[in-house]
Amino acid sequence: MAIESMDGRDEETPLVVDTLGSETPKNRTRDVHILSCAFLLVFLAYGAAQNLETTVNAEGNLGTVSLGILYVSFAFFSLFASLVVRVLGSKNAVVLGTTGYWLYIAANLKPTWYTMIPVSLYMGFAASIIWVGEGTYLTSIARSYAKYTNLHEGTVIGNFNGEFWAMFALHQFVGNLITLAVLQNGGEGSTSNTTLLFIVFLCSMTLGTILMCFLRKIEDKEEKVSADSSVSFCSAVVSRLKLVINPLLDIRMLLIIPLIAYSGLQQAFVWADYTKDVVNPILGEAGVGGAMAVYGAFDAICSLVAGRLTSDLKSITLIVCGGAFFQAVIFLWLLLKYSAASGVLGIVYPLLMAALLGIGDGVLNTQLSALLALLFKHDTEGAFAQLKVWQSSAIAVVFFLSPAITLHTMVVIMLAAIFVSLVSFLFLTLKVEKAFS
Repeated sequence: MAIESMDGRDEETPLVVDTLGSETPKNRTRDVHILSCAFLLVFLAYGAAQNLETTVNAEGNLGTVSLGILYVSFAFFSLFASLVVRVLGSKNAVVLGTTGYWLYIAANLKPTWYTMIPVSLYMGFAASIIWVGEGTYLTSIARSYAKYTNLHEGTVIGNFNGEFWAMFALHQFVGNLITLAVLQNGGEGSTSNTTLLFIVFLCSMTLGTILMCFLRKIEDKEEKVSADSSVSFCSAVVSRLKLVINPLLDIRMLLIIPLIAYSGLQQAFVWADYTKDVVNPILGEAGVGGAMAVYGAFDAICSLVAGRLTSDLKSITLIVCGGAFFQAVIFLWLLLKYSAASGVLGIVYPLLMAALLGIGDGVLNTQLSALLALLFKHDTEGAFAQLKVWQSSAIAVVFFLSPAITLHTMVVIMLAAIFVSLVSFLFLTLKVEKAFS
């Protein structure tokens, strides 16, 4: 079972705390709406740009390498992200985190090794704090809402995560429709159209950042790390590292890590391999936008439905197994049967794959967030840090491997990952179900 650092708990309070006082359920649901819409505006730009990286910046594998470096940086800084979120507060962390995404899109206006690589490194830091901040903020207001309204905490967490991830998943739909419209207007591959696309994305990100400023700041009593603090910065770093490492001493986290890693692998497979090797040869760069719009639409719908159906470990288990099944069908299809078709089927097949892959991603996003929030109530920041460390590490592996291995080899890796992650997760369900009692 979990080994808690009692000394650390005496000196500091968790990032996730119950909000107090004059707050009302309306205020909390308002914050969920704002957070969800702001992330939609930011990530519709980044998500669509990321889908195009391996095709638009294909020379010298600049796009693939820059994304690999980005996610290595993301994994490293996730170890320290909870400290930064503690210092800044979760609201300020998500606002600051948008700067990395803004600079990444701006760098694509002049994509060279001297612009993309440094920005990718910084964006890894920005991504780590925006996601730990988001997980902390959303879990905090969900718990507070459940306490205020006397509702079941698991149900509220599931509903809040369902709304957030449904809105977030729409970024693929909206962003890629914009890509499709801009790149098709005036000729695919046009430099001027690509520049216009990234300018539109910068405007969207700016609006998202402004919207985040309207989030209500969580009032808590956590201690801040400052120059005049009785706790030195080095001591604070050691304390935070203990909280990140502690979940690794918990058998429940060890059993969840394979599923977390698979969630990153399947996302990177879509971004790096599916778009490059399945969609682009048949539908072209503009078609990548259309296929990913379908992916995003099904991702969003599934996220909302899965969140509404989430209540306990049994429901999470059934939903996760269903999503894994849909993705396994696609991987088996690619491995055994699929070949590029002409005519209508050449368009339908990639879009059908996008739909089923989107369903699987929507399931994993909502269920992993709900599972960690329910299972690690007393160490939520450490649990979400683990989520991003292993997820981003898996994504980085795919981006670095993608130029060197074939599509079939990657598909075999994905099938093996599904098998290992499901066996581990089902073992968790059987052995640790009492944690949800």
